[in-house]
Amino acid sequence: MRETAGARTFRIAVIVVLTVFTVVPVYVMITSAMKPLSDVQGDFTWLPTTVTFAPFVDMWNTVPLASYFLNSVIVAGIATILSVIIAIFAAYAVSRYRFRGRTIFSTTVLSTQMFPGVLFLLPLFLIFVNVNTLTGIQLVGTRGGLIITYLTFSLPFSIWMLAGYFDGIPRDLDEAALVDGCGPMKALLTVVLPAARPGLVAVAIYSFMTSWGEVLFASVMTTDANRTLAVGLQLYSTQTNVYWNQIMAASLVVSIPVVVGFLLLQRSFVAGLTAGAVK
Repeated sequence: MRETAGARTFRIAVIVVLTVFTVVPVYVMITSAMKPLSDVQGDFTWLPTTVTFAPFVDMWNTVPLASYFLNSVIVAGIATILSVIIAIFAAYAVSRYRFRGRTIFSTTVLSTQMFPGVLFLLPLFLIFVNVNTLTGIQLVGTRGGLIITYLTFSLPFSIWMLAGYFDGIPRDLDEAALVDGCGPMKALLTVVLPAARPGLVAVAIYSFMTSWGEVLFASVMTTDANRTLAVGLQLYSTQTNVYWNQIMAASLVVSIPVVVGFLLLQRSFVAGLTAGAVK
């Protein structure tokens, strides 16, 4: 079926509009980060009259951005690793085994995505406070508490997504591995996971992005010592001034890990789904 001229023109127009809506904000962010503060606060100009890289240096001194960056890397990294590991075993059990409560578990996991995250803020906070009261384990205002909080959001979606990937992998591969002498664990690690690599990458990227850019829970569950980047960017706005050029510069730096990670791993979404699985 050939594409008509009208359809082709409409497709190109839509692509151009979407590209403009995507590129223009990034361009404004970049140019604003390279302007003096007085130029940013003045009348808007598409081209900077004075180009300076001072905001990229000053942003590290205005707020302790390096400390916030480290906190975000630790929290997002550990939350991503735990989310992927736990989701692998949970999704494999849901996909390959039939057990009592399987349907209820799957429905509950999926239904948690129906509710906005703000509804869980107060219950989680109260749970953490009660845990501290009963056991002495401090969760509010710690990295560990924030990691657990992010797992409550990333795990349900990760389990649901991986279960769908595992369902698409033929069970014959598991049975062949068992015949060759592999146990269920070895079959999972050596046969199923390599075939489900795109699903693992998608889950990892989703979990990392969810943890990296979250603001609401990080604002409540952290203190000055373990504040993350998403919350730390707010400190460029003071009672007397707003450092717009430094905010833009810091926003660019904050975006680098997510953009670079996605560019490096995007091939795994389509490549190696079942490569080498069947000889």
